[in-house]
Amino acid sequence: MSQATQKRKIIPYSYKMMITYLLLVLVTDAVIGYVSFMMLTNSRTEIAETNIRTSMAQTSNNLKYQLDEIQRISDTLFSSAPFQRALQKKGKPHEMYLTMIDEIVPKMQSPLQLFGNPIRIVLYTNNNDLNIIEGDDLTTPLKESDYYILSTLEIKDSTWAQQSLEGDDNRWMQVESDRELSQISHVRRMISFDDYQNSGILRITVGFADLLGNYVTYPEEDGISMRLVDGVTGAVMYQRGGTVAEAVDLSSYLTLKQSVPGTDFIIETWVPHDYLQKDAQRLQKIILSVCTISFVVMMLIGFLVARLSGRKMRKIISLVHTFENGSFEKRLRFGGNDEFSQIAEAFNSMATNIQELISNVYAQGIRRKQAELDALQAQINPHFLYNTLSTINSLANLGETAQVTEMVQGLSKFYRLSLNQGNIVIPLVKELEQVETYMNIQRVKYVDAFTFSVDADPRILDVPVIKLILQPIVENVFKHAWYGDTITIRIEGRQRGDLIELSVIDNGVGMKPEQVQSMFNPTGQGCGYGLKNVNDRIKLRYGDNFGLEIGSVYGGGTTVRILLPAEPTSDRDSWLDGLNGGTK
Repeated sequence: MSQATQKRKIIPYSYKMMITYLLLVLVTDAVIGYVSFMMLTNSRTEIAETNIRTSMAQTSNNLKYQLDEIQRISDTLFSSAPFQRALQKKGKPHEMYLTMIDEIVPKMQSPLQLFGNPIRIVLYTNNNDLNIIEGDDLTTPLKESDYYILSTLEIKDSTWAQQSLEGDDNRWMQVESDRELSQISHVRRMISFDDYQNSGILRITVGFADLLGNYVTYPEEDGISMRLVDGVTGAVMYQRGGTVAEAVDLSSYLTLKQSVPGTDFIIETWVPHDYLQKDAQRLQKIILSVCTISFVVMMLIGFLVARLSGRKMRKIISLVHTFENGSFEKRLRFGGNDEFSQIAEAFNSMATNIQELISNVYAQGIRRKQAELDALQAQINPHFLYNTLSTINSLANLGETAQVTEMVQGLSKFYRLSLNQGNIVIPLVKELEQVETYMNIQRVKYVDAFTFSVDADPRILDVPVIKLILQPIVENVFKHAWYGDTITIRIEGRQRGDLIELSVIDNGVGMKPEQVQSMFNPTGQGCGYGLKNVNDRIKLRYGDNFGLEIGSVYGGGTTVRILLPAEPTSDRDSWLDGLNGGTK
Protein backbone atom coordinates (compact mmCIF):
# COMPACT_ATOMS: atom_id res chain seq x y z
CA MET A 1 0.00 0.00 0.00
CA SER A 2 1.43 3.44 -0.92
CA GLN A 3 2.21 6.11 1.66
CA ALA A 4 -0.34 8.47 0.14
CA THR A 5 -3.05 5.84 0.60
CA GLN A 6 -2.02 5.29 4.21
CA LYS A 7 -2.17 9.00 4.99
CA ARG A 8 -5.54 9.46 3.30
CA LYS A 9 -8.35 9.68 5.83
CA ILE A 10 -10.81 6.86 5.32
CA ILE A 11 -14.36 6.81 6.68
CA PRO A 12 -15.16 3.22 7.69
CA TYR A 13 -17.86 1.57 5.64
CA SER A 14 -19.66 0.50 8.79
CA TYR A 15 -20.22 4.17 9.70
CA LYS A 16 -21.36 5.00 6.18
CA MET A 17 -23.71 2.04 6.37
CA MET A 18 -25.03 3.27 9.73
CA ILE A 19 -25.67 6.77 8.34
CA THR A 20 -27.45 5.29 5.33
CA TYR A 21 -29.37 2.99 7.63
CA LEU A 22 -30.48 5.91 9.84
CA LEU A 23 -31.52 7.94 6.81
CA LEU A 24 -33.50 4.96 5.54
CA VAL A 25 -35.13 4.52 8.97
CA LEU A 26 -35.93 8.23 9.10
CA VAL A 27 -37.48 8.20 5.63
CA THR A 28 -39.32 4.97 6.42
CA ASP A 29 -40.73 6.38 9.67
CA ALA A 30 -41.78 9.55 7.88
CA VAL A 31 -43.46 7.60 5.08
CA ILE A 32 -45.13 5.17 7.47
CA GLY A 33 -46.28 8.03 9.70
CA TYR A 34 -47.64 9.98 6.77
CA VAL A 35 -49.35 6.94 5.24
CA SER A 36 -50.80 5.95 8.62
CA PHE A 37 -52.10 9.47 9.19
CA MET A 38 -53.64 9.60 5.72
CA MET A 39 -55.13 6.12 6.06
CA LEU A 40 -56.72 6.90 9.41
CA THR A 41 -58.01 10.24 8.17
CA ASN A 42 -59.33 8.69 4.97
CA SER A 43 -60.85 5.84 6.94
CA ARG A 44 -62.77 8.26 9.13
CA THR A 45 -63.79 10.23 6.07
CA GLU A 46 -65.00 7.08 4.32
CA ILE A 47 -66.94 5.93 7.39
CA ALA A 48 -68.55 9.34 7.81
CA GLU A 49 -69.33 9.50 4.10
CA THR A 50 -70.82 6.00 4.20
CA ASN A 51 -73.02 6.94 7.17
CA ILE A 52 -74.15 10.10 5.46
CA ARG A 53 -74.92 8.26 2.23
CA THR A 54 -76.85 5.58 4.14
CA SER A 55 -78.88 8.24 5.94
CA MET A 56 -79.48 10.07 2.66
CA ALA A 57 -80.71 6.85 1.06
CA GLN A 58 -83.09 6.28 3.98
CA THR A 59 -84.29 9.88 3.75
CA SER A 60 -84.80 9.47 0.00
CA ASN A 61 -86.80 6.27 0.49
CA ASN A 62 -88.89 7.87 3.24
CA LEU A 63 -89.54 10.90 1.06
CA LYS A 64 -90.47 8.69 -1.87
CA TYR A 65 -92.82 6.65 0.31
CA GLN A 66 -94.68 9.70 1.65
CA LEU A 67 -94.93 11.30 -1.77
CA ASP A 68 -96.39 8.06 -3.09
CA GLU A 69 -98.89 8.01 -0.19
CA ILE A 70 -100.06 11.52 -1.02
CA GLN A 71 -100.28 10.52 -4.69
CA ARG A 72 -102.50 7.59 -3.66
CA ILE A 73 -104.72 9.98 -1.67
CA SER A 74 -105.05 12.15 -4.75
CA ASP A 75 -105.77 9.14 -6.96
CA THR A 76 -108.41 7.88 -4.54
CA LEU A 77 -110.29 11.19 -4.51
CA PHE A 78 -109.91 11.63 -8.27
CA SER A 79 -111.14 8.14 -9.15
CA SER A 80 -114.07 8.06 -6.71
CA ALA A 81 -117.22 8.35 -8.82
CA PRO A 82 -119.52 9.20 -5.85
CA PHE A 83 -117.09 11.90 -4.73
CA GLN A 84 -116.89 13.37 -8.22
CA ARG A 85 -120.70 13.33 -8.64
CA ALA A 86 -121.12 14.94 -5.23
CA LEU A 87 -118.85 17.79 -6.34
CA GLN A 88 -121.18 18.40 -9.33
CA LYS A 89 -124.45 18.05 -7.45
CA LYS A 90 -126.91 20.97 -7.38
CA GLY A 91 -129.78 21.40 -4.93
CA LYS A 92 -131.25 23.08 -1.95
CA PRO A 93 -129.05 24.01 1.02
CA HIS A 94 -130.41 21.16 3.13
CA GLU A 95 -129.74 18.62 0.38
CA MET A 96 -126.26 20.00 -0.21
CA TYR A 97 -125.54 19.84 3.52
CA LEU A 98 -126.44 16.16 3.56
CA THR A 99 -124.29 15.60 0.48
CA MET A 100 -121.38 17.26 2.21
CA ILE A 101 -121.86 15.18 5.34
CA ASP A 102 -122.39 11.87 3.52
CA GLU A 103 -120.24 12.04 0.38
CA ILE A 104 -117.56 14.74 0.52
CA VAL A 105 -116.39 15.28 4.09
CA PRO A 106 -115.78 11.57 4.91
CA LYS A 107 -113.67 11.18 1.77
CA MET A 108 -111.52 14.15 2.75
CA GLN A 109 -111.25 13.24 6.44
CA SER A 110 -110.24 9.61 5.93
CA PRO A 111 -106.73 10.32 4.51
CA LEU A 112 -106.02 12.76 7.34
CA GLN A 113 -106.35 10.00 9.90
CA LEU A 114 -104.24 7.47 7.95
CA PHE A 115 -101.32 9.69 6.94
CA GLY A 116 -98.64 9.81 9.62
CA ASN A 117 -97.63 13.48 9.25
CA PRO A 118 -99.71 16.66 9.19
CA ILE A 119 -101.15 17.40 5.76
CA ARG A 120 -103.61 19.95 4.43
CA ILE A 121 -106.18 18.94 1.80
CA VAL A 122 -107.75 21.87 -0.02
CA LEU A 123 -110.50 21.41 -2.59
CA TYR A 124 -111.19 24.41 -4.83
CA THR A 125 -114.62 23.75 -6.42
CA ASN A 126 -116.54 25.35 -9.25
CA ASN A 127 -119.89 24.32 -7.64
CA ASN A 128 -121.20 27.36 -5.78
CA ASP A 129 -123.94 25.26 -4.12
CA LEU A 130 -121.38 23.41 -2.00
CA ASN A 131 -120.81 24.69 1.49
CA ILE A 132 -117.49 26.45 1.98
CA ILE A 133 -115.36 24.98 4.78
CA GLU A 134 -112.55 27.21 6.00
CA GLY A 135 -109.97 26.73 8.72
CA ASP A 136 -106.68 28.27 9.70
CA ASP A 137 -104.98 30.84 7.54
CA LEU A 138 -103.33 29.05 4.57
CA THR A 139 -100.32 31.32 4.94
CA THR A 140 -99.41 29.80 8.30
CA PRO A 141 -97.20 26.72 8.77
CA LEU A 142 -98.82 23.31 9.07
CA LYS A 143 -99.28 22.20 12.67
CA GLU A 144 -101.92 19.48 12.32
CA SER A 145 -103.90 17.81 9.52
CA ASP A 146 -106.96 19.65 8.26
CA TYR A 147 -109.19 19.92 5.19
CA TYR A 148 -110.75 22.85 3.35
CA ILE A 149 -113.41 23.36 0.68
CA LEU A 150 -113.03 26.70 -1.06
CA SER A 151 -114.28 28.33 -4.21
CA THR A 152 -112.09 28.49 -7.28
CA LEU A 153 -112.81 32.23 -7.33
CA GLU A 154 -110.12 32.61 -4.67
CA ILE A 155 -107.41 31.35 -7.02
CA LYS A 156 -108.76 32.57 -10.36
CA ASP A 157 -105.84 35.00 -10.74
CA SER A 158 -103.18 32.47 -9.65
CA THR A 159 -100.71 31.36 -12.31
CA TRP A 160 -100.45 27.87 -10.89
CA ALA A 161 -104.23 27.44 -10.96
CA GLN A 162 -104.38 28.49 -14.60
CA GLN A 163 -101.57 26.03 -15.46
CA SER A 164 -103.42 23.24 -13.65
CA LEU A 165 -106.72 23.92 -15.39
CA GLU A 166 -104.95 23.99 -18.75
CA GLY A 167 -103.61 20.46 -18.22
CA ASP A 168 -100.35 20.94 -16.26
CA ASP A 169 -101.70 19.04 -13.24
CA ASN A 170 -101.08 15.98 -11.11
CA ARG A 171 -97.60 17.16 -10.10
CA TRP A 172 -95.63 18.56 -7.19
CA MET A 173 -95.01 22.30 -7.04
CA GLN A 174 -94.54 25.12 -4.59
CA VAL A 175 -97.53 27.49 -4.82
CA GLU A 176 -98.75 30.49 -2.87
CA SER A 177 -96.73 30.66 0.36
CA ASP A 178 -95.21 27.16 0.13
CA ARG A 179 -91.64 28.38 -0.45
CA GLU A 180 -91.68 30.73 2.55
CA LEU A 181 -93.24 28.06 4.78
CA SER A 182 -90.88 25.23 3.53
CA GLN A 183 -93.84 23.30 2.13
CA ILE A 184 -94.74 21.59 -1.11
CA SER A 185 -98.12 20.89 -2.67
CA HIS A 186 -99.50 18.20 -4.91
CA VAL A 187 -101.88 19.86 -7.38
CA ARG A 188 -104.46 17.99 -9.45
CA ARG A 189 -107.34 19.05 -11.65
CA MET A 190 -110.70 17.43 -10.83
CA ILE A 191 -112.79 16.35 -13.83
CA SER A 192 -116.52 15.58 -13.88
CA PHE A 193 -117.34 11.99 -14.88
CA ASP A 194 -120.56 13.18 -16.56
CA ASP A 195 -119.40 15.86 -18.96
CA TYR A 196 -115.59 15.65 -18.51
CA GLN A 197 -115.42 19.30 -17.58
CA ASN A 198 -113.21 20.84 -14.90
CA SER A 199 -114.96 20.53 -11.57
CA GLY A 200 -112.20 22.10 -9.46
CA ILE A 201 -108.61 21.75 -8.24
CA LEU A 202 -107.33 19.45 -5.50
CA ARG A 203 -104.30 20.65 -3.52
CA ILE A 204 -102.59 18.49 -0.89
CA THR A 205 -99.87 20.33 1.07
CA VAL A 206 -97.21 18.84 3.34
CA GLY A 207 -94.15 20.31 5.10
CA PHE A 208 -90.57 19.38 4.07
CA ALA A 209 -89.57 18.90 7.69
CA ASP A 210 -92.13 16.10 7.94
CA LEU A 211 -91.25 14.61 4.55
CA LEU A 212 -87.50 14.49 5.21
CA GLY A 213 -87.67 13.35 8.83
CA ASN A 214 -85.70 14.70 11.75
CA TYR A 215 -82.32 14.51 9.98
CA VAL A 216 -80.51 14.63 13.30
CA THR A 217 -77.67 12.36 12.18
CA TYR A 218 -75.62 15.39 11.14
CA PRO A 219 -75.33 18.24 13.65
CA GLU A 220 -76.02 21.65 12.20
CA GLU A 221 -73.60 23.28 14.63
CA ASP A 222 -70.73 21.55 12.78
CA GLY A 223 -71.65 23.30 9.55
CA ILE A 224 -73.47 20.37 7.89
CA SER A 225 -76.31 21.45 5.63
CA MET A 226 -78.93 19.63 3.60
CA ARG A 227 -81.15 20.88 0.83
CA LEU A 228 -83.73 19.58 -1.62
CA VAL A 229 -83.20 20.69 -5.21
CA ASP A 230 -85.45 20.49 -8.26
CA GLY A 231 -83.31 18.48 -10.69
CA VAL A 232 -84.99 20.09 -13.73
CA THR A 233 -84.82 23.78 -12.84
CA GLY A 234 -82.02 23.63 -10.27
CA ALA A 235 -84.13 25.65 -7.82
CA VAL A 236 -83.52 25.06 -4.10
CA MET A 237 -86.89 23.99 -2.64
CA TYR A 238 -85.81 23.42 0.95
CA GLN A 239 -82.66 23.89 2.99
CA ARG A 240 -81.70 22.95 6.53
CA GLY A 241 -78.48 23.71 8.37
CA GLY A 242 -75.63 26.05 7.37
CA THR A 243 -75.97 28.11 4.23
CA VAL A 244 -73.77 27.07 1.30
CA ALA A 245 -73.72 30.19 -0.83
CA GLU A 246 -72.01 30.72 -4.13
CA ALA A 247 -69.26 32.71 -2.41
CA VAL A 248 -68.26 29.74 -0.23
CA ASP A 249 -65.19 27.76 -1.32
CA LEU A 250 -66.84 24.47 -2.29
CA SER A 251 -63.48 22.68 -2.19
CA SER A 252 -63.70 22.79 1.62
CA TYR A 253 -66.90 20.76 1.56
CA LEU A 254 -67.70 17.13 0.81
CA THR A 255 -70.70 17.27 -1.52
CA LEU A 256 -73.02 14.25 -1.64
CA LYS A 257 -76.09 13.87 -3.81
CA GLN A 258 -78.97 11.39 -3.69
CA SER A 259 -81.77 11.35 -6.23
CA VAL A 260 -85.31 10.52 -5.16
CA PRO A 261 -86.58 7.62 -7.30
CA GLY A 262 -89.52 8.44 -9.53
CA THR A 263 -89.16 12.21 -9.08
CA ASP A 264 -86.99 15.10 -10.25
CA PHE A 265 -85.91 15.87 -6.68
CA ILE A 266 -82.29 15.61 -5.56
CA ILE A 267 -81.12 15.58 -1.94
CA GLU A 268 -77.79 17.37 -1.51
CA THR A 269 -75.65 17.27 1.62
CA TRP A 270 -72.70 19.59 2.27
CA VAL A 271 -70.27 18.33 4.89
CA PRO A 272 -67.21 20.47 5.85
CA HIS A 273 -63.90 18.64 5.63
CA ASP A 274 -63.08 20.08 9.05
CA TYR A 275 -65.89 17.99 10.51
CA LEU A 276 -64.52 14.83 8.88
CA GLN A 277 -60.99 15.54 10.06
CA LYS A 278 -61.68 17.04 13.49
CA ASP A 279 -59.56 14.30 15.15
CA ALA A 280 -56.60 14.81 12.77
CA GLN A 281 -54.47 16.83 15.20
CA ARG A 282 -54.80 14.25 17.95
CA LEU A 283 -53.91 11.46 15.53
CA GLN A 284 -50.97 13.50 14.24
CA LYS A 285 -49.47 13.86 17.74
CA ILE A 286 -49.83 10.15 18.48
CA ILE A 287 -48.24 9.07 15.19
CA LEU A 288 -45.40 11.59 15.59
CA SER A 289 -44.59 10.26 19.07
CA VAL A 290 -44.59 6.65 17.90
CA CYS A 291 -42.31 7.43 14.92
CA THR A 292 -39.87 9.36 17.13
CA ILE A 293 -39.54 6.49 19.61
CA SER A 294 -39.09 4.04 16.73
CA PHE A 295 -36.29 6.15 15.22
CA VAL A 296 -34.39 6.39 18.52
CA VAL A 297 -34.57 2.63 19.07
CA MET A 298 -33.43 1.94 15.50
CA MET A 299 -30.55 4.39 15.89
CA LEU A 300 -29.22 2.52 18.93
CA ILE A 301 -29.51 -0.82 17.16
CA GLY A 302 -27.72 0.58 14.10
CA PHE A 303 -24.83 1.88 16.16
CA LEU A 304 -24.29 -1.52 17.81
CA VAL A 305 -24.46 -3.37 14.50
CA ALA A 306 -21.98 -0.92 12.90
CA ARG A 307 -19.49 -1.46 15.71
CA LEU A 308 -19.65 -5.25 15.39
CA SER A 309 -19.56 -5.36 11.62
CA GLY A 310 -16.65 -2.86 11.37
CA ARG A 311 -14.17 -5.34 12.80
CA LYS A 312 -15.04 -8.00 10.27
CA MET A 313 -15.03 -5.50 7.42
CA ARG A 314 -11.41 -4.56 8.23
CA LYS A 315 -10.41 -8.22 7.88
CA ILE A 316 -12.14 -8.42 4.52
CA ILE A 317 -10.33 -5.27 3.32
CA SER A 318 -7.01 -6.84 4.29
CA LEU A 319 -7.81 -9.94 2.24
CA VAL A 320 -8.83 -7.82 -0.76
CA HIS A 321 -5.45 -6.08 -0.71
CA THR A 322 -3.68 -9.47 -0.81
CA PHE A 323 -5.79 -10.43 -3.83
CA GLU A 324 -4.88 -7.09 -5.39
CA ASN A 325 -1.22 -8.08 -5.13
CA GLY A 326 -1.92 -11.39 -6.88
CA SER A 327 -1.74 -13.64 -3.84
CA PHE A 328 -4.57 -16.12 -3.44
CA GLU A 329 -3.21 -18.17 -0.54
CA LYS A 330 -4.65 -16.16 2.35
CA ARG A 331 -8.02 -17.27 3.80
CA LEU A 332 -10.69 -15.79 6.05
CA ARG A 333 -12.07 -17.47 9.15
CA PHE A 334 -15.30 -16.07 10.63
CA GLY A 335 -17.42 -17.82 13.21
CA GLY A 336 -21.16 -17.97 13.17
CA ASN A 337 -23.61 -18.53 10.35
CA ASP A 338 -24.30 -15.04 9.07
CA GLU A 339 -23.53 -13.06 5.92
CA PHE A 340 -19.91 -12.46 6.96
CA SER A 341 -19.29 -16.19 7.19
CA GLN A 342 -20.76 -16.57 3.71
CA ILE A 343 -18.51 -13.79 2.44
CA ALA A 344 -15.54 -15.60 3.99
CA GLU A 345 -16.50 -18.83 2.24
CA ALA A 346 -16.91 -16.97 -1.04
CA PHE A 347 -13.50 -15.32 -0.74
CA ASN A 348 -11.87 -18.58 0.25
CA SER A 349 -13.25 -20.37 -2.77
CA MET A 350 -12.56 -17.48 -5.14
CA ALA A 351 -8.80 -18.04 -5.26
CA THR A 352 -9.27 -21.71 -6.07
CA ASN A 353 -11.92 -20.92 -8.66
CA ILE A 354 -9.65 -18.40 -10.38
CA GLN A 355 -6.93 -21.00 -10.81
CA GLU A 356 -9.44 -23.54 -12.01
CA LEU A 357 -10.93 -20.97 -14.40
CA ILE A 358 -7.52 -20.28 -15.90
CA SER A 359 -6.98 -24.00 -16.38
CA ASN A 360 -10.44 -24.50 -17.84
CA VAL A 361 -10.05 -21.64 -20.31
CA TYR A 362 -6.71 -23.02 -21.45
CA ALA A 363 -8.12 -26.55 -21.78
CA GLN A 364 -11.19 -25.23 -23.57
CA GLY A 365 -9.01 -23.47 -26.13
CA ILE A 366 -7.15 -26.70 -26.78
CA ARG A 367 -10.40 -28.65 -27.15
CA ARG A 368 -11.76 -26.02 -29.52
CA LYS A 369 -8.74 -26.24 -31.80
CA GLN A 370 -8.85 -30.02 -31.64
CA ALA A 371 -12.55 -30.08 -32.45
CA GLU A 372 -12.02 -27.82 -35.44
CA LEU A 373 -9.16 -30.00 -36.67
CA ASP A 374 -11.28 -33.12 -36.20
CA ALA A 375 -14.15 -31.48 -38.02
CA LEU A 376 -11.90 -30.52 -40.93
CA GLN A 377 -10.55 -34.04 -41.19
CA ALA A 378 -14.02 -35.54 -40.86
CA GLN A 379 -15.26 -33.51 -43.81
CA ILE A 380 -12.69 -35.16 -46.15
CA ASN A 381 -15.14 -37.98 -46.47
CA PRO A 382 -13.49 -41.07 -48.01
CA HIS A 383 -16.91 -42.48 -48.90
CA PHE A 384 -17.79 -39.37 -50.89
CA LEU A 385 -14.38 -39.53 -52.62
CA TYR A 386 -14.78 -43.27 -53.30
CA ASN A 387 -18.29 -42.90 -54.72
CA THR A 388 -17.27 -39.94 -56.87
CA LEU A 389 -14.24 -41.79 -58.30
CA SER A 390 -16.42 -44.84 -58.95
CA THR A 391 -18.85 -42.64 -60.86
CA ILE A 392 -15.96 -41.13 -62.84
CA ASN A 393 -14.73 -44.65 -63.71
CA SER A 394 -18.17 -45.66 -64.94
CA LEU A 395 -18.46 -42.54 -67.09
CA ALA A 396 -14.97 -43.14 -68.51
CA ASN A 397 -15.88 -46.71 -69.52
CA LEU A 398 -18.95 -45.31 -71.27
CA GLY A 399 -16.83 -42.75 -73.08
CA GLU A 400 -18.46 -39.75 -71.41
CA THR A 401 -15.30 -37.71 -71.60
CA ALA A 402 -16.98 -34.32 -71.02
CA GLN A 403 -18.76 -35.49 -67.90
CA VAL A 404 -15.58 -37.15 -66.57
CA THR A 405 -13.73 -33.89 -67.06
CA GLU A 406 -16.52 -31.94 -65.36
CA MET A 407 -16.58 -34.26 -62.35
CA VAL A 408 -12.79 -34.27 -61.97
CA GLN A 409 -12.71 -30.48 -62.11
CA GLY A 410 -15.58 -30.25 -59.66
CA LEU A 411 -13.94 -32.75 -57.29
CA SER A 412 -10.68 -30.80 -57.41
CA LYS A 413 -12.45 -27.50 -56.77
CA PHE A 414 -14.46 -29.02 -53.92
CA TYR A 415 -11.40 -30.20 -51.99
CA ARG A 416 -9.52 -27.02 -52.76
CA LEU A 417 -12.34 -25.00 -51.21
CA SER A 418 -12.63 -27.46 -48.33
CA LEU A 419 -8.93 -27.16 -47.47
CA ASN A 420 -8.94 -23.34 -48.01
CA GLN A 421 -5.18 -23.20 -47.42
CA GLY A 422 -5.74 -24.21 -43.77
CA ASN A 423 -7.92 -21.16 -42.91
CA ILE A 424 -10.79 -21.86 -40.50
CA VAL A 425 -12.89 -18.73 -41.18
CA ILE A 426 -14.05 -17.81 -44.69
CA PRO A 427 -16.62 -15.36 -46.10
CA LEU A 428 -20.14 -16.72 -46.43
CA VAL A 429 -19.90 -16.30 -50.19
CA LYS A 430 -17.04 -18.86 -50.28
CA GLU A 431 -19.05 -21.28 -48.16
CA LEU A 432 -21.95 -21.02 -50.61
CA GLU A 433 -19.53 -21.50 -53.53
CA GLN A 434 -18.22 -24.70 -51.90
CA VAL A 435 -21.82 -26.00 -51.59
CA GLU A 436 -22.44 -25.07 -55.23
CA THR A 437 -19.38 -27.10 -56.31
CA TYR A 438 -20.58 -30.06 -54.27
CA MET A 439 -24.03 -29.85 -55.91
CA ASN A 440 -22.47 -29.69 -59.41
CA ILE A 441 -20.65 -32.97 -58.70
CA GLN A 442 -23.88 -34.53 -57.46
CA ARG A 443 -25.76 -33.21 -60.51
CA VAL A 444 -23.45 -35.17 -62.82
CA LYS A 445 -23.90 -38.27 -60.66
CA TYR A 446 -27.71 -38.04 -60.38
CA VAL A 447 -28.34 -36.55 -63.83
CA ASP A 448 -30.34 -33.54 -62.64
CA ALA A 449 -32.72 -35.64 -60.53
CA PHE A 450 -32.87 -32.90 -57.90
CA THR A 451 -33.53 -29.17 -57.69
CA PHE A 452 -31.22 -26.81 -55.83
CA SER A 453 -31.55 -23.06 -55.21
CA VAL A 454 -30.03 -20.36 -53.02
CA ASP A 455 -31.81 -17.27 -51.70
CA ALA A 456 -29.37 -15.22 -49.60
CA ASP A 457 -29.50 -11.55 -48.63
CA PRO A 458 -26.59 -9.90 -50.51
CA ARG A 459 -25.75 -7.86 -47.42
CA ILE A 460 -24.56 -10.93 -45.51
CA LEU A 461 -22.35 -12.52 -48.18
CA ASP A 462 -19.16 -10.99 -46.75
CA VAL A 463 -19.88 -12.11 -43.19
CA PRO A 464 -16.99 -14.32 -41.99
CA VAL A 465 -18.13 -17.80 -40.91
CA ILE A 466 -16.31 -20.98 -40.01
CA LYS A 467 -16.00 -23.19 -43.07
CA LEU A 468 -17.81 -26.44 -43.82
CA ILE A 469 -21.11 -25.66 -42.03
CA LEU A 470 -23.49 -25.98 -45.01
CA GLN A 471 -22.03 -28.83 -47.11
CA PRO A 472 -22.35 -31.51 -44.34
CA ILE A 473 -26.06 -30.61 -43.94
CA VAL A 474 -26.68 -30.79 -47.70
CA GLU A 475 -24.76 -34.08 -47.91
CA ASN A 476 -26.96 -35.41 -45.09
CA VAL A 477 -30.02 -34.69 -47.28
CA PHE A 478 -28.67 -36.89 -50.09
CA LYS A 479 -27.82 -39.70 -47.67
CA HIS A 480 -30.93 -39.84 -45.50
CA ALA A 481 -33.76 -37.58 -46.76
CA TRP A 482 -34.10 -38.64 -50.43
CA TYR A 483 -36.73 -41.33 -50.85
CA GLY A 484 -38.49 -40.58 -54.16
CA ASP A 485 -37.53 -39.86 -57.76
CA THR A 486 -36.67 -36.23 -57.11
CA ILE A 487 -35.92 -33.93 -54.21
CA THR A 488 -35.74 -30.18 -53.78
CA ILE A 489 -33.08 -28.49 -51.67
CA ARG A 490 -33.10 -24.79 -50.87
CA ILE A 491 -30.65 -22.62 -48.92
CA GLU A 492 -31.85 -19.31 -47.49
CA GLY A 493 -29.84 -16.61 -45.73
CA ARG A 494 -31.24 -13.66 -43.80
CA GLN A 495 -30.14 -11.16 -41.19
CA ARG A 496 -32.41 -11.06 -38.10
CA GLY A 497 -31.26 -8.13 -35.99
CA ASP A 498 -27.84 -9.07 -34.64
CA LEU A 499 -28.13 -12.66 -35.96
CA ILE A 500 -27.39 -14.35 -39.26
CA GLU A 501 -29.90 -17.08 -40.02
CA LEU A 502 -29.00 -19.74 -42.63
CA SER A 503 -31.62 -22.39 -43.46
CA VAL A 504 -31.24 -25.66 -45.42
CA ILE A 505 -34.71 -26.78 -46.49
CA ASP A 506 -35.66 -30.05 -48.22
CA ASN A 507 -38.89 -31.82 -49.05
CA GLY A 508 -37.55 -35.26 -48.28
CA VAL A 509 -38.78 -38.03 -46.00
CA GLY A 510 -38.54 -35.95 -42.82
CA MET A 511 -38.02 -37.29 -39.30
CA LYS A 512 -40.08 -38.34 -36.32
CA PRO A 513 -39.79 -36.29 -33.11
CA GLU A 514 -37.62 -38.88 -31.40
CA GLN A 515 -35.22 -38.86 -34.36
CA VAL A 516 -34.93 -35.07 -34.16
CA GLN A 517 -34.16 -35.30 -30.44
CA SER A 518 -31.33 -37.76 -31.06
CA MET A 519 -29.70 -35.89 -33.97
CA PHE A 520 -27.12 -34.18 -31.76
CA ASN A 521 -26.31 -37.32 -29.79
CA PRO A 522 -25.44 -39.92 -32.48
CA THR A 523 -23.68 -43.06 -31.39
CA GLY A 524 -21.81 -43.69 -34.63
CA GLN A 525 -20.91 -42.25 -37.99
CA GLY A 526 -24.43 -42.51 -39.35
CA CYS A 527 -27.22 -39.98 -39.53
CA GLY A 528 -26.50 -36.92 -37.40
CA TYR A 529 -22.72 -37.14 -37.12
CA GLY A 530 -22.14 -34.30 -39.58
CA LEU A 531 -24.85 -32.17 -37.93
CA LYS A 532 -23.37 -32.70 -34.48
CA ASN A 533 -19.92 -31.85 -35.82
CA VAL A 534 -21.19 -28.53 -37.26
CA ASN A 535 -23.20 -27.71 -34.12
CA ASP A 536 -20.23 -28.36 -31.80
CA ARG A 537 -17.86 -26.23 -33.85
CA ILE A 538 -20.30 -23.29 -33.93
CA LYS A 539 -20.87 -23.39 -30.18
CA LEU A 540 -17.15 -23.69 -29.45
CA ARG A 541 -16.38 -20.63 -31.53
CA TYR A 542 -19.38 -18.36 -30.94
CA GLY A 543 -20.96 -19.59 -27.69
CA ASP A 544 -23.98 -21.58 -26.58
CA ASN A 545 -26.46 -19.01 -27.95
CA PHE A 546 -25.58 -20.08 -31.50
CA GLY A 547 -25.72 -23.38 -33.37
CA LEU A 548 -28.23 -25.58 -35.19
CA GLU A 549 -31.99 -25.91 -34.81
CA ILE A 550 -33.90 -28.71 -36.57
CA GLY A 551 -37.55 -28.69 -37.52
CA SER A 552 -38.99 -31.69 -39.32
CA VAL A 553 -42.33 -33.21 -40.28
CA TYR A 554 -42.33 -36.93 -40.93
CA GLY A 555 -43.17 -37.37 -44.62
CA GLY A 556 -43.10 -33.60 -45.17
CA GLY A 557 -39.46 -32.51 -45.21
CA THR A 558 -36.86 -31.00 -42.88
CA THR A 559 -35.48 -27.52 -42.16
CA VAL A 560 -32.09 -27.09 -40.49
CA ARG A 561 -31.55 -23.54 -39.24
CA ILE A 562 -28.04 -22.20 -38.45
CA LEU A 563 -27.75 -19.20 -36.13
CA LEU A 564 -24.51 -17.13 -36.33
CA PRO A 565 -23.52 -13.67 -35.07
CA ALA A 566 -23.97 -10.87 -37.62
CA GLU A 567 -21.16 -8.63 -38.84
CA PRO A 568 -21.10 -5.80 -41.47
CA THR A 569 -21.52 -7.14 -45.00
CA SER A 570 -21.25 -5.83 -48.56
CA ASP A 571 -23.40 -6.36 -51.63
CA ARG A 572 -22.87 -9.41 -53.85
CA ASP A 573 -25.98 -9.25 -56.06
CA SER A 574 -24.14 -10.38 -59.18
CA TRP A 575 -22.77 -13.53 -57.53
CA LEU A 576 -26.17 -14.43 -56.05
CA ASP A 577 -27.93 -13.97 -59.39
CA GLY A 578 -25.31 -16.15 -61.08
CA LEU A 579 -25.59 -18.83 -58.37
CA ASN A 580 -29.39 -19.08 -58.59
CA GLY A 581 -29.35 -18.94 -62.35
CA GLY A 582 -26.71 -21.60 -62.73
CA THR A 583 -27.82 -24.21 -60.21
CA LYS A 584 -31.53 -24.55 -60.71
